[in-house]
Amino acid sequence: MTNTALTGAASPRGATAPAGPGTAGRPAPRPGLLLAIILSGQFMALLDVFIVNVAAPTIRTDLHASGAGLQLVIAGYTIAYAVLLITGARLGDLLGHRRLFLAGLALFTASSLACGLAQHTGELIGFRFAQGTGSALMIPQVLSLLQITFVGEARTRAMSVYSAVLASGAALGQSLGGVLVSADLFGTGWRPVFLVNVPIGLLMLAVAPRVLPADTRSAPERRRGLDLPGLLVLAAAVTLFTVPLVLGQEEGWPVWGWVCLGLSALLFAAFTVLETRLARRGGAPLVSGRVLRTPGMARFVTVIVLTMAVNAGFLFAVALHLQSGIGFSALRTGLTFATCAVTFGGVGLTWRRLPAAWRPWLGVTGLAVAAVSLAGLGLALRGGGDGGAWLYVTLLTLGAGLGLSFSPSFTLALVTVAPQDAADASGLLTTVAQLGQLVGVAALGSLYLNQLHGPGAHASAHSFGVTSVVLVAVCAAGALFTGIRRRTA
Repeated sequence: MTNTALTGAASPRGATAPAGPGTAGRPAPRPGLLLAIILSGQFMALLDVFIVNVAAPTIRTDLHASGAGLQLVIAGYTIAYAVLLITGARLGDLLGHRRLFLAGLALFTASSLACGLAQHTGELIGFRFAQGTGSALMIPQVLSLLQITFVGEARTRAMSVYSAVLASGAALGQSLGGVLVSADLFGTGWRPVFLVNVPIGLLMLAVAPRVLPADTRSAPERRRGLDLPGLLVLAAAVTLFTVPLVLGQEEGWPVWGWVCLGLSALLFAAFTVLETRLARRGGAPLVSGRVLRTPGMARFVTVIVLTMAVNAGFLFAVALHLQSGIGFSALRTGLTFATCAVTFGGVGLTWRRLPAAWRPWLGVTGLAVAAVSLAGLGLALRGGGDGGAWLYVTLLTLGAGLGLSFSPSFTLALVTVAPQDAADASGLLTTVAQLGQLVGVAALGSLYLNQLHGPGAHASAHSFGVTSVVLVAVCAAGALFTGIRRRTA
């Protein structure tokens, strides 16, 4: 498959697509401003997956949150986000990408305000679910709007920026969270990590209607249904899978948790059967079978899931270790993660300059570099020390490894599918990325907390040491599996 599926090479170089009715044949108004608006929405949504990590110890103290409550504050957003992403993509087809982007942005902004004003853990958890719902409505429209507005080399550049935003949002969220918590603006403590979204969201709501292209829908898009049975089964499967991972450690891994995990496996199988039958009847399943059968898709999905799981789990565990174990301030913790963000985002912007023959192996190489870096990080932090210069060296190389595995895999997976399946593929890939993050926070976060036997730097270092061994094993297994799949493909 050529790059025309992604870059629209048949179109004039650097051109932009028509913006909507009444503008046929004319460039979209201010494409640079449009790109800034939609990628700002993307960045805010990604930021809020991770910005809470650095604020977690402060939230726990201020709201007297339990370990499970704290994990729900962090993971609740991602649960709603992951479950509803594919639905948000389908609603964009049915109701219009512009309309859904604005609706999602409005809900995200309002729920961010509610999170910042929450007085109890339960309130904060509920509002985080609402935040995730807003993101799930808004984010699937970003890639669709990019494809509608940009063609040729302009789309290639836009996709590079898009990939870099995806790659760096996590670590930058940690950094910004540290700055905001340490600033303690007007004595508000952790609340600015949510309230910062409000003025940005209001500004975007004022500007976006002026620059987003008008909604137009083709006949095939109007014929596509919502697939409500598939949505309900998928939502139930994801919920039954994630809730035990989040609450299991705090509850001592009760029987109901294992029952839920078993039921989730059955529902995922049922979802596969439902979607297959719907496709055979000529319907429009939530996940297209053509996308799943695309050569190399399984390998790309594996790399994306593992990369996001390792990234999320590492960020959660290290944030707690640096703050609660070693005693770093929120500001120092956040700035420490900035080193990882720089290389993660930098690789997302520059990997296209590498020789084309290397690209199929970048995911494997990235996971291998991440494994070595995580091993070095575990050694640097052993014994309760702060790691010195080695902490920053390993974070730099870790960011490069994770960026090398994620950004090329995400983009190449989109290039591989047929042009008519690009929207379904983007919904699938974004969903599995979010599920990977959710599993990383839930599983690896539970591992860190379960291994934490008492306060102090040494106890925390032991807990992180065990977690780092698992992280290394996951990266190494992923590199081995994807390398074998690539060689036998």
